[in-house]
Amino acid sequence: MGKPVQFKELLAPVRQALERLPEHRSGKNTRYSLTEAGLSAFAVFYMQSPSFLAHQRDMQRQRGRNNAQSLFGVEQIPSDSQLRNLLDPVDPAALRPPFWELYAQLEAAGHLDAYTGVGGTHLISLDGSQYFSSEKVHCPSCRVTLREGQAHYSHGVLLAVVGAPEQEAVICLEPEFITPQDGHAKQDCEQQAIKRWIERNAPRFAPGSVTILTDDPHCHYPLCTLLAQHHLHFILTCKEASHPALYEEVHLLEPVPGAIATQVVEKWQGRRRERWVYRWVEQVPLRGALETVLVNWCELTIWDVATHQQVYHCAWATDHPVTAETVPEIVASGRSRWKVENEGFDVLKNQGYHFEHNFGHGQQQLSSVLLTLLLLAFLCHTALALTCATYQAVRRELGARRTFFNDLRALTRYFYFADWHCLLMFMYQQLDLPPTTSPSQGEV
Repeated sequence: MGKPVQFKELLAPVRQALERLPEHRSGKNTRYSLTEAGLSAFAVFYMQSPSFLAHQRDMQRQRGRNNAQSLFGVEQIPSDSQLRNLLDPVDPAALRPPFWELYAQLEAAGHLDAYTGVGGTHLISLDGSQYFSSEKVHCPSCRVTLREGQAHYSHGVLLAVVGAPEQEAVICLEPEFITPQDGHAKQDCEQQAIKRWIERNAPRFAPGSVTILTDDPHCHYPLCTLLAQHHLHFILTCKEASHPALYEEVHLLEPVPGAIATQVVEKWQGRRRERWVYRWVEQVPLRGALETVLVNWCELTIWDVATHQQVYHCAWATDHPVTAETVPEIVASGRSRWKVENEGFDVLKNQGYHFEHNFGHGQQQLSSVLLTLLLLAFLCHTALALTCATYQAVRRELGARRTFFNDLRALTRYFYFADWHCLLMFMYQQLDLPPTTSPSQGEV
């Protein structure tokens, strides 16, 4: 188990990034700072409570103190409209550093040691999603499409997460927004967002220390060559329908004895016995053009032994060497790409973060700024879940994530807490959990 990371250590990079924001107001009406606006929005997402700020304003009037100040350092709480106006002109790129500072904290404390896959590399999954759509509300940053002659406005984002086959949670990295780019006439797309994310962030990692995972649409020559140029490994979903040249080569090799290696393993999965059939071949062309790249191909087909029915099939293209020893690890790493959906987007959309809710669209960049702060809140909760034994115990005792956040909302509406440690320990003690480590050890 790695060293504990305190909540104040997680919040500090967020505050520092907000304090570095350039002041965009030219008048004298600067009662609320950009830092207070950003921390207020972060608090709403962290508490999963749209009414959190209103409740804390009430508490301040009634008691002369409030949890927005004690938990998040918000000295003066702006109104919702003031908050949106203050954050609308902010460049969301200015909020990228906290993602990497929190990542560095987790890495230094040893909490990323378990987040590895094939070859001891960190597995980073990249996937895009739409988080806003409207036929009326729009801004210059919206993507515009026509549907039956009607303009449709939307925002999309590329999510990057670190996952691992045996880990439930994913660690969110900085996002890349799918939005019109200066100097480009064409609409932006997920493919271009992936390219920008890689070119900007690949230098952060030691050569060969990361494996990129993507879905089938991105298993193509430009991305493979880009990843090779930046010393990043890859395991990319590779379907037959979209890679005819590669599969033609595979089918030509199938009649040749030993040309395609096969390994069969039977496993008891609790309810049924399964037969896992691995097949692989190295150095096959990814496409039929003269300019191509040679990749290693592998697939996994799972059969129900009792019924002889196929229950799973998928294939991947990779640059990792594929052998009888490595193929199970490569396949397990490739299959973990789904964590960006299951533990990433699904949690953000359906577990209280309201990823697709319009918290405020604005006329400039408000939508992207608010989503970035939401992702930072998501990352901070993940970090506590990985590092804080008290947090883990409370979450485990309460069971459903919904119950935990319902309790947070209720407690902070009616009671004042001097800091996050006091709040968490109150929950721990009221649940009558066994004595935990002392506060001096700094685990919360």
